[in-house]
Amino acid sequence: QVWDESAGEAIADPAFRAARDRTGTPGWADELPTYEQGDKVATRKAIEAALNATVDGLPGLVAGSADLTGNTGTKLATAVAQTAAQPGGRQVYYGVREHAMGAAMVGMALHGGVIPVGGTFFVFVDYMRPAVRLAALSRAKVCFVFTHDSVGVGEDGPTHQPIEQLASIRAIPDLHVVRPADANETVAAWRDAVQHDGPTALVLSRQGIEVVTDGSAVERGAGIVRDHDEPDLVIVATGSEVPIALGAAEQLADDGVAARVISMPSWDRFDEQDEDFRHSIFPPDVPVLAVEAGVTMGWHRYADDVVGIERFGASAPGGVALDELGIN
Repeated sequence: QVWDESAGEAIADPAFRAARDRTGTPGWADELPTYEQGDKVATRKAIEAALNATVDGLPGLVAGSADLTGNTGTKLATAVAQTAAQPGGRQVYYGVREHAMGAAMVGMALHGGVIPVGGTFFVFVDYMRPAVRLAALSRAKVCFVFTHDSVGVGEDGPTHQPIEQLASIRAIPDLHVVRPADANETVAAWRDAVQHDGPTALVLSRQGIEVVTDGSAVERGAGIVRDHDEPDLVIVATGSEVPIALGAAEQLADDGVAARVISMPSWDRFDEQDEDFRHSIFPPDVPVLAVEAGVTMGWHRYADDVVGIERFGASAPGGVALDELGIN
C-alpha cells in the first residue's frame, strides 16, 4: 500500500488493486496487437502474442500448460518458472497432468489475486472435465486455452482430432466458450476473457488461418464479415472455417447466389443478445447454412442445415484431412 496525503489514508497501489480485482491496470488493453487483413496466423500463436503484450498490465496473470507450453501459446516470454525458490514466478509447468492443472487454476481463481491461464490440446479436455465443470459451477475466473481444435491437427491422427469436444463444452452451463475465426478475434477473445466474470474456454487452431475479421464479432457472439443488401443465404461458421465460408460465398456469387457470411465465435454470448440483434444477424426469412469442422450437434438451433464432420478424423496433413472430410 501507499500513503495518500490528500486522502489521509493508505490506498492500494494500482498493481495490487488490479490483482485484487482480477483485472488490469489502467490502459492494459491498449497494448494488444492488431493484425492486417490477409495475414496468416495460427490462433494459438495469436493468444501467445496477446498474453505477452498484456503481461505487464495484468499483474495477476499466471500462465502455464500441461507439458505443452510452446505448442499452446501459453509461454510468457519474460516470466520465470514458479518454484519453491522463485515463489514470484508467473510461469507454471504443470507436467502431464491436465486435471491437476485445471483444479489448481480453479483454486487460484477462487483464492483471489490471480488470473490463471492454462493450455492443453483440445482433445485432452476429457482429462480435466471435472475441473472445467467445477470452474463453471463456482464461476471461477480462469481461462482455459484449448488448441489443436479440429481435424486440422492433421498427422497426429484421429486420437488427437477433437471431433466432439466443441459440442460437449458448449453444453456446460456458465462456461463462456469462444472459437475465434482469426488472430484479430483471438485478441478480442483474450480481452473478453479478462473482462468476463467467470470461466472462459478459448478454442484455437494449430494451423495458420487467414485474417478476415476486425475482431468485433466476439463482443456480441456473432458478426457479419461479408454482406449483401438482399442475401439469398446466410453462411455461419466458426474458427478456421470462416475463411472457407468466405471462399464459398465468392463461388456462390459467380452462380448468382448472394450469400451473407457470419463469424459466430461464441454461442453463449450470442444467446445473451436481444431479439433485434439476433434477427439482424439471421434474418427470419433467409435460410442459414452452418459450417464447422466437428459434429453438427446443436447447430440446428441457428441453422437450417449444417456442413460438419460426423465421424472421427484421419491420419493426414491437416489441409488434406479437411479437404477429404468435406470442409472445403
